[in-house]
Amino acid sequence: MIGSHPAASEPASACTDIATARRIVVKVGSSSLTSLDGGLDEAKLIALTDVIGAHRAAGHEVILVSSGAIAAGLEPMGLNKRPRDLATQQAAAGVGQGLLMAAYTRALGRYDLVPGQVLLSADDLIRRTQYKNAQRAIDKLLALGTMPIVNENDAVATEEIRFGDNDRLAALVAHLSHADALVLLSDIDALYSGPPNLPDSVRIETVASIDDLGDIAIGGVGTAGTGTGGMATKVEAALMVADSGIPAVLTSAEKVASVLGGDQVGTWFSVTHKRRGTRLLWLRHLARTFGSVTIDGGAETAVLSRGTSLLAAGVSGVSGDFEAGDPIEIRNSDGEVIARGMTNFSSDELPAMFGHSTDELGARLGNDYRKEVIHRNDLVLTHVSGGR
Repeated sequence: MIGSHPAASEPASACTDIATARRIVVKVGSSSLTSLDGGLDEAKLIALTDVIGAHRAAGHEVILVSSGAIAAGLEPMGLNKRPRDLATQQAAAGVGQGLLMAAYTRALGRYDLVPGQVLLSADDLIRRTQYKNAQRAIDKLLALGTMPIVNENDAVATEEIRFGDNDRLAALVAHLSHADALVLLSDIDALYSGPPNLPDSVRIETVASIDDLGDIAIGGVGTAGTGTGGMATKVEAALMVADSGIPAVLTSAEKVASVLGGDQVGTWFSVTHKRRGTRLLWLRHLARTFGSVTIDGGAETAVLSRGTSLLAAGVSGVSGDFEAGDPIEIRNSDGEVIARGMTNFSSDELPAMFGHSTDELGARLGNDYRKEVIHRNDLVLTHVSGGR
């Protein structure tokens, strides 16, 4: 049943876990930092940093994932609303990022806290070298007593390599920083069974699995009109971290003090899976796929039940245009997507490999073809909750 959990005390204990967490990631969206006319509202920013600063002073580590750079750049550039084209968004971010960090520096200075800016792109959290660099930078900032403030590098990000919104970024930052919890703040205080303004809508206290969401219609963008994320992306981000061993809570910026204090507010997302590798987390939830392969029944059983790699012998079809290293979907004979993975071969190479063993391919095409189409370490199941 929606909002329920086998353990009646789960919401209370979950909120206590948030209050006692050693390291948390807090994500705040543009709608929680801007005024009705779309500019940065320093009063809202100060209210947020008052709570976070006090929590940090109490001995907790806090990583803040903050939107607002584009919104902060609108007024100085003479723009009255968020631009639609990417180039103007990048320009607004370039102007606004410095203004946003200056506002945080002033506000956190009242608690003798120094913010450290960390700008990330999707590549930084997908490629191992950049991922380790980002992880090291955040760890060092925390070790030195500063507060990392993370944002997507909007000034240079393109449509092909962007996270899409900071909710997904926050989920990946929680993962790479080994956070104990993720707090997602918006302009709505919880997930509801229907539109929050309707009297028969009730707050969903706990989501133990994606099945708990049932047929709920999850809304879109926030009310302020300066953000890109909405309730749907926040739910996706919460499910993503829960699927990787990290609990999450979704509530409004106005209730951040209650959340960090252990009160039962917002919507709690229970852990559904042990911690995943970053590449698998990305593949399962974020990767843009470039095509697909169709496999036969034997290969489907091997991949789903035995956790094996995908071999060319079990591949019967290919769709799309992709290169080696691209993420692709794996479909069964009914066309159902059962997994995603990073292919070792291009869409042009695969047809000549259908149905052949690795030994046959090696003898016929050379040793470069004595390998899996998708190695099991680069493959994640998508058809079942809690897949590899």
